[in-house]
Amino acid sequence: MRDGARWAIPVALAIDAVGTGLYLPLSMVYFLSATDLSEARVGLLLTGAMAGSLLLPLLVGRVVDRVGPRPVVIAGLLFQSAGFFLYLGVAGPVSLFLAALVEAVGLRVYWSSVFALIAEQAEGDARDQWFARAGMIRAAGTGAGTVLAGVLLALASHQAYRGMVLADAVSFLVAALTVGLFVRGRRPADGPGQQPADGVRDLLRNRPYLALIGVNVVFNVCTVFLAVAIPVYVVRGLDAPGWSVGAFLTITTVAVATCTSTVIRRVLRRTSRGGAMAWGGRLWAVWCAAMALAVLLPRGHWQVGYLALVMLLWAAAEMTHGPASNALSASAAPEGARGTYLAAFQYSFAAADMLTPGLFGVLYGVDRVLPWVVVGCLALAASLAIEPLERRLTGRSVSAATPTPRAAAAPPRPTSRPEPGS
Repeated sequence: MRDGARWAIPVALAIDAVGTGLYLPLSMVYFLSATDLSEARVGLLLTGAMAGSLLLPLLVGRVVDRVGPRPVVIAGLLFQSAGFFLYLGVAGPVSLFLAALVEAVGLRVYWSSVFALIAEQAEGDARDQWFARAGMIRAAGTGAGTVLAGVLLALASHQAYRGMVLADAVSFLVAALTVGLFVRGRRPADGPGQQPADGVRDLLRNRPYLALIGVNVVFNVCTVFLAVAIPVYVVRGLDAPGWSVGAFLTITTVAVATCTSTVIRRVLRRTSRGGAMAWGGRLWAVWCAAMALAVLLPRGHWQVGYLALVMLLWAAAEMTHGPASNALSASAAPEGARGTYLAAFQYSFAAADMLTPGLFGVLYGVDRVLPWVVVGCLALAASLAIEPLERRLTGRSVSAATPTPRAAAAPPRPTSRPEPGS
């Protein structure tokens, strides 16, 4: 990665992660203390603002293809900063919705372009490590922000909440300045071998890439399932102590934040990116089976210890799947339309966020074990589908993302661009 980007992009990622981790637990509390709105109205206004930004990623992707990802990432950070500054003036439903909409637009713009920026700055196999580091930074930053939010919640002070909002506004502004001053971007036309972008029309004809987005929705359901299912299942389904939920989530956060880079590097020595994603699906399936079997254990220390170990299976799956999926999506995207493709890939995360709570609620209402059975089967199905799909995306059989020393010494072989509709 280029010199300035080597540290500037991690700084921007960390600021965004800490800001998000700080804001999410406090957002409802802050708006309830700043206005006389009910919990239901605040929740509906925030949901409406997020829904209003859902159509942005494809538009953002086209802008990235035309001007490059760097200015779009900066714009996303500035929009988020503006949203938090507007939060300081929230006094009613209209001002709350407008401020939340500006912040949601910034969030969509940022996450629809930042992976394209990483892909632009880090070439070849280095992308796997940079996507791994991005995941580690995001996990660590979100965890740190959540801890700070807990401290502020303990203070139960409106002024403390306003201080949090102001700190977020200033930090996103600092992140935008950092990227603007120290990351050197390039216009798409400056890159070697660029082809004109066909945009959304080309994407809609590229059935293997659309299938990749669909399969990744299933994988991301497994990711989101941790936060959605664990609090309800552990406390109400297993009658475990409430404090254990925080301990379990801390275990997964620490593992992902500290070990992702090492894990994905070792996995990619033995298999391809699609193979790494498949192993992630298998690990999630084992995790689901182990969680379902927890109903057979008596309540007590053995139960908590067992669940703590099981959480490491989820962490291992996340560390294996996350960086590989982002790197595969970047490598499979045509160079001239990478912004559009990677922005569309973000819909696999948005879809999982929307589907998972309803899926869990419906299945849990039937039987407490049923959600784990269904999600485990979905994880296995996705793991079976991803490797044949990878071969279609790359146009060749791949055995590992990282070449062996003998292969590295050979002359480079051209890789074929995925044909639309192939």
